[in-house]
Amino acid sequence: MSDIKNIGSVNAYDLAVIGAGSAGFSAAITAADEGAQVALIGHGTIGGTCVNVGCVPSKALIRAAETLHIAERASRFDGISASARVINWQAVVRQKQSLVDELRKAKYSDILPGYNSVAYLEGRAAFTADGTLEVDGKTIDAGKIIVATGSRPALPPIAGIEDVPYLTSTTALELKSLPGSMIIIGAGYIGVEIAQIFARVGVKVTLVSRRGVLPEAEPEIGKALTGYFEDEGITIVSGITYERIDKSGGKINLHVNGENGLEAIVAEKVMIATGRTPNTDELNLAAAGIKTEANAGITIDEHMRTSRSGVYAAGDVTARDQFVYMAAYGAKIAAKNALNSDTLVYDNTAMPAVVFSDPQVASVGYTEIQARAAGYSVKTSLLTLDNVPRALAARDTRGLIKLIADVNTKKLLGAHILAPEGADAIQTAAMAIKAGMTYEELGSTIFPYLTTVEGLKLAAQTFDMDVSKLSCCAG
Repeated sequence: MSDIKNIGSVNAYDLAVIGAGSAGFSAAITAADEGAQVALIGHGTIGGTCVNVGCVPSKALIRAAETLHIAERASRFDGISASARVINWQAVVRQKQSLVDELRKAKYSDILPGYNSVAYLEGRAAFTADGTLEVDGKTIDAGKIIVATGSRPALPPIAGIEDVPYLTSTTALELKSLPGSMIIIGAGYIGVEIAQIFARVGVKVTLVSRRGVLPEAEPEIGKALTGYFEDEGITIVSGITYERIDKSGGKINLHVNGENGLEAIVAEKVMIATGRTPNTDELNLAAAGIKTEANAGITIDEHMRTSRSGVYAAGDVTARDQFVYMAAYGAKIAAKNALNSDTLVYDNTAMPAVVFSDPQVASVGYTEIQARAAGYSVKTSLLTLDNVPRALAARDTRGLIKLIADVNTKKLLGAHILAPEGADAIQTAAMAIKAGMTYEELGSTIFPYLTTVEGLKLAAQTFDMDVSKLSCCAG
């Protein structure tokens, strides 16, 4: 149940928001700041995916596992040796959960009492055939509605999957003891992050994917990260089809068909990381004339409007840009449009995205394939991190930077970074793309020396020169 009880009920609302996660809170607070009376409708634990079972717990455990890896690799510096080990995994998980509980309280539960015009209603929301919104059968009188019910882990169509005790990203991060081995099905950003967590704390991990590691990323990044994962002892199985999955003798058996024919991958646990599915099945959308896509995401236009007048949608429930900051951004646009005149447009052209693997994968804008498909004449640059002074000083040259540009205008179209500190460098590229900068302008910008972000300058210069021939800071 929620951390708070129903508060502030009134007879009618300017806006009803279904869902009390990041998108729902963003919409409700935005609307309250606009002077509206808002009903925020939640069901279950308040706060949504990010704080409870997604971003916060996963990143906390990524950092915990990273300490073991840093100690293991300390010998890359002459004269230094270090060691670290897990002595109490339950304590690690408890500390993670304490952080989750603290942030949920500070950023969600404790915020609502400060908004007198927001009423929090606990219950299951659904539409009737005439478009009326009900919560547990009670009609909610609202001028406009925003659906922000989020998503949940998707189950792949593998024969036998419902008959085995599988983990999801949620339950895997709640394990009180570490298994000896684990199969992770799916090598998108969730599978990649969690695979590395468990491998670094001593679990024998097999990462299985039909299309390889991070299939939506630039191929150079997927290939390089595959190699780095294999160096850490993670087994990568790709280019396969799934036959079936079963359990016998206390072990999970995943049967796949690949270039070696039929084979069984065996482990103590299996985790499903094959994407997420929008939470739309209990809303009775079809009866109300609210259209959905083939992936169950609610169909919206650039103003966040659904196919039913007066109803908007934002966040994971649209199955687009499933990042917490994009959920909050889209919800803010939806709220302002719902209360005003539908003038604001959702713009994701300079949306940064990060995979918190090690090295981190950070990207913004087009990939090379996407840029060509959009009709651009494309020019690319590729810089390996052994050309970046920061990486050389850290004695960690794992990674690369790839930039995409328009041949005719030289404007940057995309930036893709694989680097230990790549997440903190990508926003510079996002700002450059947002500002319409050319790669020449980026390459002539002053950057601080011995930083990862300086690699963007060097990658921009790589379009037209061999940066290995430059002296220190000569660019």
